[in-house]
Amino acid sequence: MTRPAKILTWAFASLLLVLTALAVFIATFDWNRIKPLLNARVSEALHRPFAVNGDLAVRWQRDAELEGWRAWVPTAHVRAENLSLGNPDWLAGTQMVGLKRVEFRLSLLPLLVRQVVIPRIDLKQPTASLKRLANGRANWTFDVASQAEPSPWSVEIGAIGFDEGQMRLDDQILKTQLNLVIDPLGKPIPFSDIVGQASAQKRNAQDYAFGVKVEGLYQGQPLIGHGKVGGLLAIQDARQPFPLQADLRSGDTHVILAGTLTDPRNLGALDLRLRLAGASLGNLYPLTGVTLPDSPSYSTDGHLTAKLREPGGAVFRYEGFNGTIGESDIHGDLTFVARQPRPKLSGALVSNQVLFKDLAPLIGADTSTAQKARGGVSEQPTDKVLPVEAFRTERWRAMDADVSFSGKRIEHGARLPFSDLSTHVLLDDGILSLEPLHFGVAGGNLRLKVHLDGRTVPMQGRAQLSARNLKLKALFPGFEPMQTSFGELNGDADLNGRGNSVAALLGTASGELKMLINDGAISRDLMEIAGLNVGNYVIGKLFGDKEVKINCAAADIGIKEGLATSRLFVLDTETAIINIDGTANLAQEQLDLNIDPQSKGLRLLSLRSPLYVRGPFAKPSAGVQAVPLMLRGAGLVALGVAVAPAAGLLALVAPSGDEPNQCTPVLAQMQAGKTDEITFSAP
Repeated sequence: MTRPAKILTWAFASLLLVLTALAVFIATFDWNRIKPLLNARVSEALHRPFAVNGDLAVRWQRDAELEGWRAWVPTAHVRAENLSLGNPDWLAGTQMVGLKRVEFRLSLLPLLVRQVVIPRIDLKQPTASLKRLANGRANWTFDVASQAEPSPWSVEIGAIGFDEGQMRLDDQILKTQLNLVIDPLGKPIPFSDIVGQASAQKRNAQDYAFGVKVEGLYQGQPLIGHGKVGGLLAIQDARQPFPLQADLRSGDTHVILAGTLTDPRNLGALDLRLRLAGASLGNLYPLTGVTLPDSPSYSTDGHLTAKLREPGGAVFRYEGFNGTIGESDIHGDLTFVARQPRPKLSGALVSNQVLFKDLAPLIGADTSTAQKARGGVSEQPTDKVLPVEAFRTERWRAMDADVSFSGKRIEHGARLPFSDLSTHVLLDDGILSLEPLHFGVAGGNLRLKVHLDGRTVPMQGRAQLSARNLKLKALFPGFEPMQTSFGELNGDADLNGRGNSVAALLGTASGELKMLINDGAISRDLMEIAGLNVGNYVIGKLFGDKEVKINCAAADIGIKEGLATSRLFVLDTETAIINIDGTANLAQEQLDLNIDPQSKGLRLLSLRSPLYVRGPFAKPSAGVQAVPLMLRGAGLVALGVAVAPAAGLLALVAPSGDEPNQCTPVLAQMQAGKTDEITFSAP
């Protein structure tokens, strides 16, 4: 053997001997010797106590998951027992996280290029106590000193496995204290058993392996529930879905969800089937931060997706949901964006059939629903008609909204024949607008624009109303004499007020109301249909039990600081002209009206005194004036009280097909001031 060959042989043998010795040393080394140094270095880096209190061991073996020559390179299997991580020095308590055992695999080859690759890490019986104070300091935030230059090393964890464990969360900012317990199911449950075969094939998620129980407070509300999760959380593979299922209750609110979490390292996305049910939509605000109105009991079922790392804020989409609110159906799509400075809710809702009673809680008119929402305490006084339920304006600045709603059919029985509903709800920094709120009513339409400024105390509000072409025979379908009528009701109103309820807004309202009716009929039976007992009495006194034709009815009401005053309120019937004057105090809910009939012939000569209607809205009284208010000779002068009201009412005259509108000549003559020339058809 030549000298160079001998040198090469000796060098190779020496290297092999060194590697063998190193391998033997590593294989037989007692890794517990480095625990003091390891504990000290980790504690120093995290600025809190860390310790491996049990055995620390490393064993070497080939990785069966690798192929080719890489499969011959041994992988370090690290096991450490009884680990603890303490709290920072500003928080009382000795331990934040505890682990009975942690096991992980460490790939050696990536270390050559400064990569720490851990294909899998398993946590045995983890416990955690997480806390955040009211000042925002949280023990899960680590005060790691930043380096002048980024580290050349990178860490990559493939998946996390875990078994039974416990977690305690105390978050003073969210007003949340929860206890979470995770236990093995014993036997895995296929994902398809929970979400259905079709949905499972789309997601290709793992089976459920652990049961979860939660109890405590969330956003200050009691929360209890249970659910299921998978056994292996994929950290690096954003495409690997992690199964979730939960059944949660908070008060009257019930939440059921089933689906997957993907890209958990970045809290990337949720894909869930979500069912919600509860006593009132308003009760969701403390739990979700979404401002919704009080409502009857509701139930919805839809598809919830969430992208939690969007640049403009997390985006939640509740798509294709179906459900009910009260006895009305509801369908649609909603999007909630957690943007700054305020989140925003947008979307479109549709109802094929709306019961009118289910709309009442939106304005605080349904005291039973309001009572349930407040846990059984009703604010509506028994002697008050106008709703006193306060709007929750303090919630209006919590988010913005842009939602459209269409109710294709409204059910309300015969008294109020609404046919459909549509509105566009806008909420912008505490200002709520309905632009417009449209009802189809009795073959015509009722259109409102509502503007409520919840930023002011008390709230400022304005409502503009326009009623056009409301057919009288459709308004009173149960009243036979009206079925041959071609008459219509038209009206306008413009009101502004202040206050945090309908009663308060109307009690301070200023503005005006105009209304015109032509070619109708009236009787005690009509008052019965309308539910107006006082009207029943008045009509009975004026006309007995007969139906009487109305040629024209005109009203012009001025309203100032809640006091509505009749500027013009006249009914021209086939037998008499009836002038109504007086006031309605909206703040005190008191009526004070005088009804002065002027006979066109001999039919009413027996009625020597005017009538009155007085008392509270809830139960007014009617009677005959003891002494006539005035001598009545030329009663038609009442129609000419003011020229201006007549001019305003002319704008409400609308043609009824080919039939002449009998209000037109009357109002035209009143506008010209020719009250002495006003004529009507003889009875």
